[in-house]
Amino acid sequence: MQNIPDASAPQSSRALPLAGLRVVEFTHMVMGPTCGMVLADLGAEVIKVEPVQGDRTRHLLGVGAGFFPMFNRNKKSIALDIQTPAGAEAARRLAASADVVAENFRPGTMARHGLDYASLSRENPRLIYVSHKGFLPGPYAMRTALDEVVQMMGGLAYMTGRPGDPVRAGTSVNDIMGGMFGAIGAMAALIQRGITGRGQEVQSALFENNVFLVGQHMLQYAITGQPSAPMPDRVSAWALYDVFTVRNGEQIFLAAVSDSQWQTFCDAFGFDDLKHDPALATNNDRVRMRPTLLADLRKRLASRSAAELASVFERIGLPFAPIVKPEELYDDPHLRATGGLADIRLPDGERAGQMAGAALFPLMMDGRRLGVRQHPPVLGADTDVLLQSLGYAAGEIAALREQGAAA
Repeated sequence: MQNIPDASAPQSSRALPLAGLRVVEFTHMVMGPTCGMVLADLGAEVIKVEPVQGDRTRHLLGVGAGFFPMFNRNKKSIALDIQTPAGAEAARRLAASADVVAENFRPGTMARHGLDYASLSRENPRLIYVSHKGFLPGPYAMRTALDEVVQMMGGLAYMTGRPGDPVRAGTSVNDIMGGMFGAIGAMAALIQRGITGRGQEVQSALFENNVFLVGQHMLQYAITGQPSAPMPDRVSAWALYDVFTVRNGEQIFLAAVSDSQWQTFCDAFGFDDLKHDPALATNNDRVRMRPTLLADLRKRLASRSAAELASVFERIGLPFAPIVKPEELYDDPHLRATGGLADIRLPDGERAGQMAGAALFPLMMDGRRLGVRQHPPVLGADTDVLLQSLGYAAGEIAALREQGAAA
């Protein structure tokens, strides 16, 4: 019987690979917090430095409502106003205690407060410093970037939408992956530090991340001389590889991506005429016939239910997928059985204090999922303890609060 991990079970931080590592993050929105979340999930002590008013994502509406609780679990919170001399000094003292500092502010912002790599590494040459930007150094470096901006200028929105109708991907792909690449760079730099004894600056950027994502389409053009069409109008590499609308208007994605899978598909549904048609003998033959073939298959499958088709495809081992909305994933039997979701306590808003299921980091280590050790923090939950650990006396902490430099 398969051993199913329990993501809600207590997990010793000492068993995690980054236990003992201190990360101080000056981040907001999604990209920087994702980097910190990855390191936190892997066991690092991650301290989020927030403005005294709190990270703005704590109170976003619409698609931003899930940003803070999703990307800030397993972290501590200290609230400092780094615009004030006293707050900036406290932030520098905290950064001096770190193995890794992460930030995602506009170029020059951290330098104004003595919190850039050049300033901090003079005191701590072992420091790993991860900068998350819109663009790597170059002509675009000072542009203001957002995920949607780089999707538009980097070819991803063109590939996602219909011809003439560029559409951004349905999630923050560049922000999330840019943060993940920042974390990968941090871990690589930590390994190198173990060899050389010295830290370094790591830079990750939204635009370059987006170019990496569409690199396959760039090479398609370089190899074939033909530009890649947007996904809804693309020339597919396979004939049976599409969404089908079937009985009662249900939809399901079905695929057969090899000659053997095609034959299996034909056998399962009794399509002997298609199996033995010489014009459909190979994958490339079927791709050339794709418009006609798909129209025929849509008619043949239209009377069947999505559940029936899913059952057949699962039994014969062919790729398929129901069309699922994000909120429906809370009831996904695989996620529920394998502990792919873990409860977190919401820190802000009308539902503050209530529990909600959050997607875990998508890997297992030593047979276990990386769980939630700390709920997303309430603003400034760890301010006093952290300042005390830096040598601030109770009166000094009170003075910082009176000056508005801490909360």
